[in-house]
Amino acid sequence: MPMFTYEGRTATGEVRKGELEASNQAAVMTKLREMKIKPTTVKKKGGIDFSGDINIPMPKFLQPKVGEKDLVVFTRQFATMIDSGLPLVQCLDIQASNVENPTFKSQLQDIKETVEGGATFADALKKYPKTFDELYVNLVAAGEVGGILDTILNRLAAYIEKNSKLKRKVKGAMVYPIAIIIIMVLILAVIMTKVVPVFEKMFAEVGAKLPVPTQILIAISDFCVNYSIHAIVGGIVFYFLMKQVLQTEAGIRIKDKMLLKMPIFGDLLRKVAVARFCRTLGTMISSGVPILDALEICSKSAGNYVVEQAIMKTRDSISEGRTIAEPLAESGVFPGMVCQMINVGEATGALDTMLTKIADFYDDEVEVAVNGITSLIEPIIIVFLGVVVGGLVVALYLPIFSMSSTVGGH
Repeated sequence: MPMFTYEGRTATGEVRKGELEASNQAAVMTKLREMKIKPTTVKKKGGIDFSGDINIPMPKFLQPKVGEKDLVVFTRQFATMIDSGLPLVQCLDIQASNVENPTFKSQLQDIKETVEGGATFADALKKYPKTFDELYVNLVAAGEVGGILDTILNRLAAYIEKNSKLKRKVKGAMVYPIAIIIIMVLILAVIMTKVVPVFEKMFAEVGAKLPVPTQILIAISDFCVNYSIHAIVGGIVFYFLMKQVLQTEAGIRIKDKMLLKMPIFGDLLRKVAVARFCRTLGTMISSGVPILDALEICSKSAGNYVVEQAIMKTRDSISEGRTIAEPLAESGVFPGMVCQMINVGEATGALDTMLTKIADFYDDEVEVAVNGITSLIEPIIIVFLGVVVGGLVVALYLPIFSMSSTVGGH
C-alpha cells in the first residue's frame, strides 16, 4: 500500500507530522481521526499517483453515467471529511483523486476549481444537474448557510439510499413478468414461422377440410411469415411516435392519469409517490429549507404529473395561509391517513418527524405490494401460457384427429 505524509493538530493544539500506510487518502483521514488528530494536509509520498492524472478524451455518449451508488459513497465520505475539519477544497481534491468513475472524477475536479474561484459549493454543484439534482443542491446550500454541511450530507446519503432501495423494489417486481413475456413472444414467433408452416404444407397435401381454429392459426402464421418485417417496422415507428406524443404536456397528463388508475399497479405507483414525497419533504424541512421552496422541489421530483399538480396546488394554498393537510386531502391523490398524520405533525410542530414516519410506513407498504404483485403475476402467467400452448396444440392436431376418424370409419 502507498505511504502518505500528513500534518495536523491534536486537541491541545500541538502540531503533529508523520507518515501512514493506507490504501487511499480517505483511509488516512479515518486513521487520523482514531488518533485524535485533526488533519490539515494529507499527501501521497513519492511515486506516481495514477488515480487521476491520466485523462483520455472520450465521446460523451460513451462516458459512464454517475450512478446513485457513486453519489452515496461520495456524500458519505465527504460528510466524514467535513466533520474532521478538512477545508472544503481539500475534501474535493481527495475525493476527485479517489473516484474511479471518470465522468464523476472530471465533474469533481471542475467543481473544486469552481469553488477555488470563489463560488459556493452549492453553486458549483449546479453545473451538473444530472448528477446533483435540485434537492441535493438546495440542501447543500442550506447546510452551508447553517454551518451544518456534514449533517446535511449524511441526511442526503440516507435519503438517496432509501430512494434507491424503493426504486429497486418496483423494478424488481417488473423483471420477472417482462422476462417471461419476452421469452414467450420469441417461442411463439418460432412456432408461427417454422412449425405451423410445416403442418400447413402437410394438410394441403392431404387436402383435408380444416377446422376453424386451425384456419385461424394458419392465417396468423401466414401473416407472421409474409408481413413480419412490416409489422416490426410499423411497431418501431409507432413506438417513436408514441414517445414523442408522451413527451408533450397533454401526453404526460393522460399517461400519468391512466397509470394511477391501473388495477393493482396504480395503487403501487400511488404508494411509491407518497413515500417519495414524504421522505423528500421531511428531509428538506428538517434541513431548514423553507416550506414553499421544499414543496416546489418535491413537485418536480414527484415523477407523476397528477401528483406534481396536487403538490403545486398545495403550495399555492399554503401561500394563501392554509395548512398543508387540507389541500392535500382535497386533491384526492393522497390517502386520508397520510393527510391526518401530516395534520397532527403540523399541530405538534414535528412535521419533519411525522413525514419520515409516513415515508417509512409506505416503504414497507410498497414492499408488501411488490411481493403481492409478484405472487399474483406468477399463476396468471402460468395459466396464460397453458391456454396459449394448449390452444396451439389443439388447433394443430384437430385436423389429424379428424383425418384419423375418417380413415377409421372407412
